[in-house]
Amino acid sequence: MSAHPDIFIPDAPDDTHRDVVWKALVEYNDSKVGPSGFQPLAILVNDPVTGAPAGGLWGKTAYNWCFVELFVIPASCRGQDLGSKVLAQAEDIARTRGCIGLWLDTYWFQAPEFYKKQGYEVVGTLPDYPRGGPRYFLKKSLV
Repeated sequence: MSAHPDIFIPDAPDDTHRDVVWKALVEYNDSKVGPSGFQPLAILVNDPVTGAPAGGLWGKTAYNWCFVELFVIPASCRGQDLGSKVLAQAEDIARTRGCIGLWLDTYWFQAPEFYKKQGYEVVGTLPDYPRGGPRYFLKKSLV
């Protein structure tokens, strides 16, 4: 008789739980399409007064695409074209890593128009997330 797997829901999920799922998914994906070429990407914006990191961009490159997971310009630094410069740097890094495009998501109250001005196009929406407006998924081709 074979044992059956249990389903377990931790009270306080942490990084070790995430890592178990991550490793299993990477193993499966690699078995189907080969290694992803995963590399993290960080471009930080330092506070002009303290010099400490206060925002920036966090993402990754994998499968010949760059995913921008987190991107924020600190309120005290906005209006100086810094967002455009940081995003352009991410695009340059993506090109050097052999990426064919970038993708990201943003809420209706964040920056969809900013991304459109940078050449990104909406490829999908999720209505009412959060309730009251859509979440946009955008991409930009580098080829």
